[in-house]
Amino acid sequence: MGKEKAAVTPATEDEIDLRELVGVLIDRKWWVIATTAVFLAASVIYVLLAAPVYRAQAMVQVESKMPTIPGLADLTSLAGSGSVAATTEIALLRSRTVVGAAVDQLHLDIEVVPKTFPVIGGFIARRFDPESDGEIAPPFLGLTSYGWGGEALEIHRLEVPSKLIDTELELEVLEGGTYVLRDEDGLELVRGRAGETAQGGNVVVDVAALRANPGMKFKVIKHRRLDVVAALQEELGASEQGKESGILQVTYDDVDPVRAEAIVQKVVEAYVRQNVERSSAEAAAQLQFVKDQLPTVRKQVEEAQEAMARYQSSANSVDITMQTKGLLEQEVAVETSIQQLRLKQAEMDRSFTRDHPAYRALMSQIGELEARKAGFRRQISELPDTQQELLRLTRDLQVSNELYTALLNQAQQLDVARAGTVGNVRIVDPAVVNIAEPVKPRKALVVLVATLLGALLSIAAVFVQRMLNPGIEDPAVIEELGLPVYAAIPLSNSKALPTAKRDRLGVHHIRADGRRHLLAVNEPADLAVEALRSLRTSLHFAMLEAKNNILTICGPRPGVGKTFVSSNLAAVIAQAGQRVLVVDADMRKGALHKWLGISHKNGLSDVLVGKLDLDAAIHAVPDLPNMHYIVRGDIPPNPSELLMHPRFKQILDTLGPRYDLVIIDTPPILAVTDGAIVGAHAGSTLLVTRFGLNQAKEIVLALKRFEQNGVQVKGTIFNAVEKRATGYYSYGYYEYKSGNT
Repeated sequence: MGKEKAAVTPATEDEIDLRELVGVLIDRKWWVIATTAVFLAASVIYVLLAAPVYRAQAMVQVESKMPTIPGLADLTSLAGSGSVAATTEIALLRSRTVVGAAVDQLHLDIEVVPKTFPVIGGFIARRFDPESDGEIAPPFLGLTSYGWGGEALEIHRLEVPSKLIDTELELEVLEGGTYVLRDEDGLELVRGRAGETAQGGNVVVDVAALRANPGMKFKVIKHRRLDVVAALQEELGASEQGKESGILQVTYDDVDPVRAEAIVQKVVEAYVRQNVERSSAEAAAQLQFVKDQLPTVRKQVEEAQEAMARYQSSANSVDITMQTKGLLEQEVAVETSIQQLRLKQAEMDRSFTRDHPAYRALMSQIGELEARKAGFRRQISELPDTQQELLRLTRDLQVSNELYTALLNQAQQLDVARAGTVGNVRIVDPAVVNIAEPVKPRKALVVLVATLLGALLSIAAVFVQRMLNPGIEDPAVIEELGLPVYAAIPLSNSKALPTAKRDRLGVHHIRADGRRHLLAVNEPADLAVEALRSLRTSLHFAMLEAKNNILTICGPRPGVGKTFVSSNLAAVIAQAGQRVLVVDADMRKGALHKWLGISHKNGLSDVLVGKLDLDAAIHAVPDLPNMHYIVRGDIPPNPSELLMHPRFKQILDTLGPRYDLVIIDTPPILAVTDGAIVGAHAGSTLLVTRFGLNQAKEIVLALKRFEQNGVQVKGTIFNAVEKRATGYYSYGYYEYKSGNT
């Protein structure tokens, strides 16, 4: 053919051809650009219409040591000390007790959302700038049911049946500050006025404030308190500022900056309050314990006084000697200390185990005092009986009096400590919101990420499409299979071509419109027609050694364009002055009649079954007297059997001498065997492959199918070649038109 075959080094399966990948992207650059532009536009629209999210933040300090409770020994030195565990305090701050207090105070279990116009309503309402407090934007275009800015609804109480929990209710504003609440089906539940409690059946509503145009509607939802608390626990942020600093930062994000600030402030206030209550709980418990002991000790004092009085009366006022008085004072001091330590032991039994260091230290002190007490008892046993009895009674009375006095003093001290407890937590910075800088959406970042995402997804889609449809795009790949490429026909975008539609497999189906669509006649300067002229020249030499002048045009699968090649090749041959006949042998789905704008009736199938004479089936193309055609005829039930009948060979033997070339358009070889049957009678067979559609394995399988039937394919026609950044374009055909000079 006079063309130098390009040297191609086949790549291995694991080898990545970067040049091909870049070429694929360049070829689909407009798809990538368009997709990226769509993502960019969508992100810009989103950041403009999305409601800004504001962050409220507060800071609290947690001291590392609790204050000592008056009246008690400082046991911290015995138990050890350390820094506050931040995780513990954060867990307390986000506990249900603390968060639930904020939910109750702010009525967060009642969700109120103004109804706005779809998509742009919220954007317009947020940009309403009232000239005075309480001003409401007028309805836009008379749409009174929507809010356009400045509306407010505050509900302090909403009680609904369990079936209406988490159900969207609708509150419509009426004239004069009145309203009506309806369920999701539009049934009225209750009517009321702002500032008054309204009740209807099981529904109770207390609207504290209402500011909106008549006809405006709000969405109202009563949530379960536990669900709201759990959601707020998840959304509330708390973190320690610096390691072991004891400084906690509390944050919360919301589209309403006022609500965000109120939530954070109520949470930190509830946290401080519960911390104070927790700190005073120990003093309160100690105070209660002391008060519980006072009646018992007082009774002991009274019994000791009565016993002393009875003894003195019976012993006629015996006096204590100086020796006995010294022992009494020492024993009273020891016994008083023991009683006080026993009280402390009873208190520690509720807080510590017996193996705790503080508890063991206390028991050691009690043991030492008990030993001293036993020594005094031995000395007292040597005294006279009267002195021993008098000393015992006097000791019991003094010990009881001192213990009772100590308990009274301790009760007063604990009461003062409980009332003045301030806890170890304080608010450093109250809640505040910077309304000038929303935290979300981060406009520049959203636009950048969306644009990059669009580019990546479009690039990935291009590569995935390429992998899922690895059709041949370079004629050199076909030549590597040992099959010469006779012509590469570029894809034509001429309006002279018939309209086509694709099915789910991507196969082109030509629509019949009754018009002739021969590109070689309507657009003779088209690049595809130039390629067909080159094919005409190549065939002239290729068929010199053929057994006859019959040429079979076939394809591996439907949609490769074999009918386009057959009809237009016949047209360019006829234009060269040769007599040519094109026969539509695809009696199942032949489309030659659609390209010629005629009916498929009275064609090849009718001749084969004997219903029509051969000459009656042959017609000339208008304006092309050298080109004749035979359409497919009615669809027979047995096309393959008709082609195998001797009558078909007789028809070919009759037609051959009449024309310089007979072109037969056959069905796809991989679909049916008709192409191989016809090819057995033809002198030459060409296989039409489509750019980007047929795969190498598919072509190899088609060649094997022909070889099994004894048909040798001379070469291929590479059809519908598109311009690519890499590879061939129409085998080097360029547009070359005449012009004025």
